[in-house]
Amino acid sequence: MATTSYFQLHQCSPFPLSLSSRCSCPCRPSPSKTLVLTRPRAKLGHLDLLFDGNRRALGLGRNGALASRRLIAVAARAEPERLSEDNAHQEVHKGHKLSMNEDAVSEHQQKASQLKKRIFFGLGIGLSVGIVVLAGGWVFTAAVAAAVFVGAREYFELVRSHGITAGMTPPPRFVSRVCSVICALMPLVTLYRGQIDVSVTSAAFFVAMALLLQRGNPRFAQLSSTMFGLFYCGYLPCFWVKLRCGLAAPALNTSFGSAWPILLGGQAHWTVGLVATLISFSSIIAADTYAFLGGKAFGRTPLTTVSPKKTWEGTIVGLGGCIATSVVLSRIFCWPKSLLSAIAFGFLNFFGSVFGDLTESMIKRDAGVKDSGSLIPGHGGILDRVDSYMFTGALAYSFVKTFLPLYGV
Repeated sequence: MATTSYFQLHQCSPFPLSLSSRCSCPCRPSPSKTLVLTRPRAKLGHLDLLFDGNRRALGLGRNGALASRRLIAVAARAEPERLSEDNAHQEVHKGHKLSMNEDAVSEHQQKASQLKKRIFFGLGIGLSVGIVVLAGGWVFTAAVAAAVFVGAREYFELVRSHGITAGMTPPPRFVSRVCSVICALMPLVTLYRGQIDVSVTSAAFFVAMALLLQRGNPRFAQLSSTMFGLFYCGYLPCFWVKLRCGLAAPALNTSFGSAWPILLGGQAHWTVGLVATLISFSSIIAADTYAFLGGKAFGRTPLTTVSPKKTWEGTIVGLGGCIATSVVLSRIFCWPKSLLSAIAFGFLNFFGSVFGDLTESMIKRDAGVKDSGSLIPGHGGILDRVDSYMFTGALAYSFVKTFLPLYGV
C-alpha cells in the first residue's frame, strides 16, 4: 500500500464525479450508459480514491495505472503546500506575539521616560517655587499673578470644551479673556491694598452686566461658569499673597532668621507668613507624594467616582505624610509652638489639597480631557499642578489669622 499523506481527492477535483463525456467513448458498447463515480470509497494508505462500484480504482480503460500515478504525484505535491500553510500560520502567530512584546516594551519605556520627565521638571518647579517664596513681596506676587492668568485661560478653555458645552452654553470669548485679565490683577491689588473684597465684587458686577447686555440670548450657565471662574482662579489664590506678604509678624523663635544674611533682609525677613507658607507648601507636596505612593502600594478601595485612580488607602497614607511633614517642619522652624496646632495645620493643608484636586478633576471629567493643558512637560497644565493649592491658601490664612494666638509665635 502506498504511504503518501492523507489527501482528499475531491479537493483537487481532477475530474467530475459524473463523467457524462465517457458515454461517447468508442471503447464502450453502448453510448446510453453513463459512468458515475460514487461510493464506496477506499483508502490507499492515506489517499482517498473513488471506485466505479465494480472493480477498478480510477480505471479509465488502459490509462488506469497512469492516472493512479498522476494522482499520487498530485498528493505528494499537496502535502508541502499544506505544510507551507501551517508554517505560514505559525509565522503569523509568532509575528503577532513579537509585535505584542515590542508594544509592551515600548509602553514600558514610554512610562519610564514620562516618569523621568515628571521628576526632572518637578524638581525644577520645586526649586523655583522655593526661591520665589523666600523672595516674597513683588516677586512672589508677580509669580502668583502669572500663574493665575495661565490657569484662568485653561479654565475658560475647559468650559468651552465639547464635553461641557454639550450641556451648557459657555461664556463668549471676549468675556473669558477679560475675566482672565481680572483674575491676574487680583493678586496685585491684594498686595497693594491688603484686601480685595470690594474689587472682586465690582469686577463680578461688570462681568455680569457684560453678559446680560450681549447680543443673542444670555444664559444662566454663562453667568454661573464665569462667576465661578472669578472665584476659583482669581479670588482664592489671593489668600496666598495675604498669607505670605500680609502676615509680617517676625518668627522670633526661628533659628534660620539669626543666620540669614543682612543683605537678604536679616532676621526680619523670616516672618510668620514666610514660615507658614513654607510649611503649607511642603505639606501639600508631601500629601500628594505619599498619597501617590500609598495608592500604588496598597490602593484597593476607590475614593470617589470623580477621580477613579484615588483610593482610600492612598488618602490615609497621604494624610499621615502631610501631618508628619507639618509636625517635623514645625519643630525645625519652631513655629507654631504648640504640637496640637502643628497637627491641626497639617489636617487643614491635607483636606484643602484633596478637595482642590477633586474639584479640578470634576471639571476635567465633565470637559472630557485628561489634562487642563500641556504647558509643563510630564505634568500637564498649570491647573494640574496648582489645583491642590486653590483652597489651601484660604484655609491656612484663616487658621493662622483667626485660631492661632499671637499668630502661633
